[in-house]
Amino acid sequence: MVRRVALLTAGGFAPCLSSAVGGLIERYTELAPEVEIIAYQHGYHGLLTGTKIVIDAEGRQKAGILHRFGGSPIGNSRVKLTNAADCVKRGLVAEGEDPLQVAAERLKADGVDVLHTIGGDDTNTTAADLAAYLHDNGYELTVVGLPKTIDNDVVPIRQSLGAWTAAEEAAGFARNIIGEHRSGPRMLIVHEVMGRHCGWLTAASAVAYRKGLDAEEWVPSLGLTRERWDVHAVFLPELALDIDAEAERLKAIMDSQGNVNIFLSEGAGMHEIVAQLEAAGETVERDPFGHVKLDTINPGAWFAQQFAEKLGAEKVMVQKSGYYSRAAAANAEDLRLIKSMTDLAVECAFKGESGVIGHDEENGDRLRAIEFPRIAGGKAFDVSVDWFGALLEDIGQPLVAASGAEH
Repeated sequence: MVRRVALLTAGGFAPCLSSAVGGLIERYTELAPEVEIIAYQHGYHGLLTGTKIVIDAEGRQKAGILHRFGGSPIGNSRVKLTNAADCVKRGLVAEGEDPLQVAAERLKADGVDVLHTIGGDDTNTTAADLAAYLHDNGYELTVVGLPKTIDNDVVPIRQSLGAWTAAEEAAGFARNIIGEHRSGPRMLIVHEVMGRHCGWLTAASAVAYRKGLDAEEWVPSLGLTRERWDVHAVFLPELALDIDAEAERLKAIMDSQGNVNIFLSEGAGMHEIVAQLEAAGETVERDPFGHVKLDTINPGAWFAQQFAEKLGAEKVMVQKSGYYSRAAAANAEDLRLIKSMTDLAVECAFKGESGVIGHDEENGDRLRAIEFPRIAGGKAFDVSVDWFGALLEDIGQPLVAASGAEH
């Protein structure tokens, strides 16, 4: 029997968190208004500290308003429960305490029957660890997760919540940035898009941007040309990059039209950049999950430096769309996906069926609660898909998959 449900959002933002919280509250209110709903503030941070709110009558009545906003009304944080040293350092647990045990005991003390986690692979698999701990200690907890990541890189989920919106927002961001291409002769513009291990968002953003160009009229006699506004290169972690060969191709574009526009996934070239910095004796900062802090190594600036001299660029601009994109409100396409997933999440909660809701790529793309042991992050973008191949063919960039990438 479900008496009390808890919600939490964790990890980086994506354009689905607010709507997913609203959707879960709406569905529980519709089906079982007697079920109490609480929300831990700032994800696992609030779970460790016991900081929570109870969703009251007004919150239930007006939950639909959350669909109009981005961000997360209940707050996020990056807390890894298996990183005890970091939790102690941040004052979340005492020295010698096991954060996983502290969090599990908090859920037990709060009488939570169902925990809904809205986050990436780390968020959801950590929740599964909590459920396993409680089970071993005689307390049954159903955990139903929702997949949140603008990178669209959760195994084996076909489409993560928020990714479509993030691509659309990044395309809109690029529209204004690339408008700068006539602010000087021989202009190099690098649009850096989020995507640590997966280039899906960068590729989808470039396609969405070019669809916008398809709908425009051009006046070449006035200097307004499709060629100058176009995407000229797309660099992803899954693509091999021959800098000299690409520089030769892009220099011809620079010579003929006076500008080059690059869409860059922040994870492209990451290993090369880190190796270069560490070889120079510099310390590369990492977050509590062990991930390189990409903003500290600045991939966009590194790529711009590699190409600027080779292209003879007189002016260089690097702009990042990540924070602009990830806190946006969900678009219509994502709202439909969120609705289908939150409805199924509540259905699974009442059945006591744990897992992460998603279209299972290894099970006929069926929408279901996917077993936690099968959830993993870092899914590579399949660069062999037709729509991406068409993009590269259009812009004249060779498709060469990096070693180990899907093809």
